[in-house]
Amino acid sequence: MRALTWQAPHVLRVETVPDPSIVNPRDAILKVIMSSVCGSDLHLLDGYVPTMHAGDIIGHEFLGEVVETGPAVRGLARGDRVVAIPSLGCGQCSYCKAGSFNCCDNSNPDSPQTELAYGYTCNGLFGAGHAFGGYAGSHATYVRVPYAETNLFKVPEGVGDEQAVFVSDAVPTGFFGADQADIRLGDSVAVWGCGAVGQMAIKSAYLLGAEQVFAIDRFADRLAAAEHKAGAIPINYETTDVHAALLELTGGRGPDRCIECVGLEAHGTGIEYAYDKAKQQLRLHSERGEALRQAIYCCRKNGTVSVLGQFGGLLDKFPMGAIFNKSLTLRSGMQPGQRYVERLFQHIQAGELDPGYLLTHPMSLEQGPEGYRLFKNKEQECLRVVFMP
Repeated sequence: MRALTWQAPHVLRVETVPDPSIVNPRDAILKVIMSSVCGSDLHLLDGYVPTMHAGDIIGHEFLGEVVETGPAVRGLARGDRVVAIPSLGCGQCSYCKAGSFNCCDNSNPDSPQTELAYGYTCNGLFGAGHAFGGYAGSHATYVRVPYAETNLFKVPEGVGDEQAVFVSDAVPTGFFGADQADIRLGDSVAVWGCGAVGQMAIKSAYLLGAEQVFAIDRFADRLAAAEHKAGAIPINYETTDVHAALLELTGGRGPDRCIECVGLEAHGTGIEYAYDKAKQQLRLHSERGEALRQAIYCCRKNGTVSVLGQFGGLLDKFPMGAIFNKSLTLRSGMQPGQRYVERLFQHIQAGELDPGYLLTHPMSLEQGPEGYRLFKNKEQECLRVVFMP
């Protein structure tokens, strides 16, 4: 089969590789229909994930057709159109039974790297390197899905491919961010980052009862999408003092909930950003935390900061004093999308949510390196590239 492989930082290649096969009785093999790029894939591309090996297949947000199932798989059949949740759960450990599939004990059975870095082994992820299970990603003709009954969901009739593919990751990630922010009826919410996850966090905040949502970014096309597609009030952080603007827009109170959708390669302005970038490039710390710090400073007292942007290591100048003295709640994590998929499909079927506008650049898999170049550089108003093998 053909697959988009990571070779080295900033080097991707489409290659012919062996087809996947059933390894465990609970596996399924999918023929990939659509596989989308994601902002967290850029951290792999840029060399911030040290457990990537040359030849690893990347990609984790995808829609496919079941072509084979292991003997223990029930409820799935050849020909089913399904989405896969990239944060893998086994369905049987205590975390999965509690709905915290993103903390699964069994989908990544042996990871000394994450034990060393985080104190415990983390769950498995598609296409995210060997610290997270070494699972081959979805930018390929076929993909093996472990624990298929837990991680695959049939797409209902009436939901198009261009909508369904994002219910794999962008939509449940955005919804998880809004959900864990504990949004209440009438709340004001600020969202940092207007990529696909930020767009879905905005839409989800309104679904959960927010009265107004502010969208913070610097790219005109993304701010326009946040305003006209998602209904947010746009703020360009390169031309506006974000803290002052949020205070003015909330009557001096500050937003009740802040959702950070940027992560470890955050862009910014001023001396703090220059400091972050220099230290990151010298590998003196691993994260640029401009957006996260701003969200913490801007959140009103006794508010909640929800962190969706991916972080992997150590961050300097973390504002613990602001968290403590403002009595903030800080929540974070990979999305446990298994918890939300059926509800999200219902919102789409009811016309309350349409993530299809995220697909701005459909491409063939053979165009993979070019697709990532467009996505990384945010050229041609690229919001999401979606490969169709």
